[in-house]
Amino acid sequence: MTTTAPAFGTRLAAAVADRGPLCAGIDPHPRLLESWGLDVTPAGLERFARTAAEALGSTCAVVKPQSAFFERFGSAGVATLERTIADLRAGGAQVLLDVKRGDIGSTSQAYADAYLDPSSPLACDAITASPYLGFGSLRPMVETAERFGAGLFVLALTSNPEAATVQAAQRRGRSVAAEVLDELRVLNAGAEPLGSFGAVVGATIAGVDAAAGESLAINGPLLAPGVGAQGGTAADVQRIFGDEVGHVLPSSSREVLAAGPDPRALADAARRFNDTFRAAWS
Repeated sequence: MTTTAPAFGTRLAAAVADRGPLCAGIDPHPRLLESWGLDVTPAGLERFARTAAEALGSTCAVVKPQSAFFERFGSAGVATLERTIADLRAGGAQVLLDVKRGDIGSTSQAYADAYLDPSSPLACDAITASPYLGFGSLRPMVETAERFGAGLFVLALTSNPEAATVQAAQRRGRSVAAEVLDELRVLNAGAEPLGSFGAVVGATIAGVDAAAGESLAINGPLLAPGVGAQGGTAADVQRIFGDEVGHVLPSSSREVLAAGPDPRALADAARRFNDTFRAAWS
């Protein structure tokens, strides 16, 4: 079966036009649960995640649950993740599951089936993926995304200090990051209004690799984690992305989630975040 739904890039562009560019994270970190007065237990996780989903699912264009913070609770946590995804989608948000999967062959296909096939209880609109077993290792995820109108966000220029040892490495005179971005540009060629295959580019990177700079024009979405509590600002995003800033999804988790546990306060925090970036980029 192949979906007849609009492609992820089309749905995303419409959602951002309606709700703003914020990609709000749901990261049930133990310290956040405790700051909400919740126990670090499956019951606390359920209350935290579904309260956040209630507030953000009807407010944000994109919401990004971090799978690891659910998985750490075992089967109960995964069950909560399933319900959280359903809540977010019911609210109209595009759900980007942060799983950073990367493998080969049948295992890569199994990940694709788990997260991108609508028949799966974990099905979402898009996932994060790691290309560092070779971009071709993502082919099962790419093909499954194309089949079902889903999306991928592939790690390209992340801002963790260790990233440069891989991402800035040179091959045939080009950085690994530049080649990842080139592959995404090919996948998105001709897509309108936006391709479904995005890149992850940190909002706190010191600067864009010279070989990759122009390649940020991939005709696809650009996820920019690290905004807000991690130090990234609207000015940083403008500096890094330049003319491509209109395709950027600035991502914040802790700054928005710190407004909880009141759902109205969470929704207001997300709206303020969107207003800040819209004003800075207008």
